[in-house]
Amino acid sequence: MSTPAGTLLHEPAPADLERSALGGFVRWLAGSRGLSFDSYEALHRWSVDDLEGFWRAIVEYFDVRYDGSPEPVLVERTMPGARWFPHLRLNYAEHLLRRGDDGVAAYGYSQTRAPIRLTHRALRAQVAAAQAALRSLGVGRGDRVVGYLPNVPETLVAYAATISLGAIWAGCAPEFGAQSVIDRFGQVEPAVLLAVSGYTYGAREVDRRDEVARIRAAIPSVQHVVEVEYGAHPLPDAQRWSQLLERHATTAPPTFTRVPFEHPMVVLFSSGTTGRPKAIVHGHGGLLVEHLKSNALSWDITAEDTFLWFSTTAWMMWNSLSSALLNGASIVMIDGNPAHPGLDWQFRIAAETATTIIGLSPAFIAECRRQDVRPGALGVRVKEVCAAGSPMSPDAARWVYDELGPQVLLNVGCGGTDVCSGIVQGSPWQAVWAGEISGRCLGVAATAYDERGHEVIGELGELVITEPMPSMPVAFWGDPDGTRLREAYFESYPGIWRHGDWIRFTDRGSCVVSGRSDATLNRGGVRLGTADFYSTTDRIPEIADAMVIHLEDDEGGMGTLWLFVVPAEGVELDDALRARIADRLRTDLSPRHVPDRIEAVPAIPHNRTGKKLEVPVKKILKGRPVDEVASKDALADPTSLDAFVTIRERMEQR
Repeated sequence: MSTPAGTLLHEPAPADLERSALGGFVRWLAGSRGLSFDSYEALHRWSVDDLEGFWRAIVEYFDVRYDGSPEPVLVERTMPGARWFPHLRLNYAEHLLRRGDDGVAAYGYSQTRAPIRLTHRALRAQVAAAQAALRSLGVGRGDRVVGYLPNVPETLVAYAATISLGAIWAGCAPEFGAQSVIDRFGQVEPAVLLAVSGYTYGAREVDRRDEVARIRAAIPSVQHVVEVEYGAHPLPDAQRWSQLLERHATTAPPTFTRVPFEHPMVVLFSSGTTGRPKAIVHGHGGLLVEHLKSNALSWDITAEDTFLWFSTTAWMMWNSLSSALLNGASIVMIDGNPAHPGLDWQFRIAAETATTIIGLSPAFIAECRRQDVRPGALGVRVKEVCAAGSPMSPDAARWVYDELGPQVLLNVGCGGTDVCSGIVQGSPWQAVWAGEISGRCLGVAATAYDERGHEVIGELGELVITEPMPSMPVAFWGDPDGTRLREAYFESYPGIWRHGDWIRFTDRGSCVVSGRSDATLNRGGVRLGTADFYSTTDRIPEIADAMVIHLEDDEGGMGTLWLFVVPAEGVELDDALRARIADRLRTDLSPRHVPDRIEAVPAIPHNRTGKKLEVPVKKILKGRPVDEVASKDALADPTSLDAFVTIRERMEQR
């Protein structure tokens, strides 16, 4: 039986309000600031009305270590150009490594080698050795170190050591082809390249030696190549990471170079599905206060928790996963095929590590539901399931509660690489409704705008942020005057951050993200969100995957609404199934949602984080060459665009 959108699935219990990290923060505000809040909505309103007071409280409550003065908190309160804590000097890694006991800092699971455990004490010792190793290679403040590395503890050590020195880190997953890596790392001109020679994905051994050779040959700034021993073969002409650490082992604790709040710490890259990836520069201070806030006050991460979220090093969720160490938690790092040898692999790891907070993609949850995976029966006992990357259907949300119990908090969010955090998501103080995100994040002045820049409630609008956030990018690399950054976020509404998603806020404060706004569906002047389509197609058992595209009529007509479907195994898309799909969309949504064309394709294109790529498909159907609209290395399935090229050629022949 289908779950209607908006069905109440979970309400906070009084004990949740008291024992959560958010409850502790609220009590601290009452005792130290004389501020009293009886609801999440009231707390959020204060957090965006008094930005200076809120972020000053975050620095104090989480015992941020710094030199200088935390005053003033914010100067030049404009976007872009806001300056946070201009007299503060700190280091993100100093907080990442605060805990130094024998509790587990990181579990490492993969299909390449046996599981490993790294304690907080061992992590600090390895980072101290890695600092000395990097210094021996000439790395200092402002230099760039890049990792062509998987999600393994060695990557965490290299990352922490790099940023502890005031150097700048950038990472790329080894499943990326050489050209995609060159397009990213080449922009930042790194001095040191850390890489693996290969890895195992499921049962398949992947050799990356040729890719590493191409990368090092194409980036002349690279002075040192260091192999993190992981694949089956050694990298030629490379130093060994383990030998470097052994040679520089020390009993001295790690040291930390305190830098200005906005000093560059990490470069994250946009997906690169269209054109050269944006090189987004994030600063030490902005990520530190944002991650401390989001981890504790939204995700309820404490030193008692173990946090698992499958991610590659190319996704900002890798930074969010590792950031749980800021709050003293343990993290579970997974590399390999997340569905090998079965969809239950992650859940078995969660049970083995006593994971308390697990992050799952909505698409993965939907597939677990289809295949009747039973995490509760496998021994999974979590207090929270987080989800991001794409909209979650009401039925997928219901499955979480059916399988893991009514006490679980389902925390669905939407944010991105641009802020390296969430913009809208849940918390222990918010209710959960099927198919919706619980509300706005603390300190984030998010709302929906129409084309004229007016706030709208109850209808689709552009997701915007009307006040500065500390974790907004310091800059784009190679954009000295900020032109590209302004074009990316501030061109549509001057002084207002436009995020690029369609969103609808309800009158109770929850919201529904309905896809990318640059994948516009606008039939006869009415906006249609792609997520609405997918919430229906996901419930049709004959459909394994789907994508909706609207091709506008240049003369102002209704245009053509296409629905591309991947039929389920053994199913043929015939006229009878087309009629059932159309009837279901008409009944569940509206007559405007009925496609003009329903066509079968062998695969729907997704990027490597699972997002459907409507924009490249639309451009292909409008006649753009495939090489201009998408980098195949950025696709989960490099062949997934081929069918759309064929369809376009067929259209041109008519």
